[in-house]
Amino acid sequence: MPTITASVILDGMVKTVTPGDLVELAATQSVDLIDVREPGEWDAGYIHGARLLPLAQLRADPDAALPRDTPLVFICAKGVRSMQAAKLAERLGHDRVYQLAGGTKEWARAGMPLVSGLQAAA
Repeated sequence: MPTITASVILDGMVKTVTPGDLVELAATQSVDLIDVREPGEWDAGYIHGARLLPLAQLRADPDAALPRDTPLVFICAKGVRSMQAAKLAERLGHDRVYQLAGGTKEWARAGMPLVSGLQAAA
């Protein structure tokens, strides 16, 4: 059985990016970082520049929550909910949709900083 390796995994038009890919993407263009975890997870640590939009809230009114003119990058803890959110955005006609592989857990494992709710309040 052949082995296939790729740095960016495509699932339809949703692009899965690594933490390093996300840093590069955000450095070269304006992106909307959307964290679809729950508030308690967010308080434990989030990626600087992200905004909290729990998956249930996104599902309730996705058109109101997602801008049309900016690439969307969905983030969760491990990558499952972010892929669900990304596929929803894709179904709504968004064409620049990404999800972070491994979520905030992989981000932290890669040595990237997370902002905690306590840091943000200070």
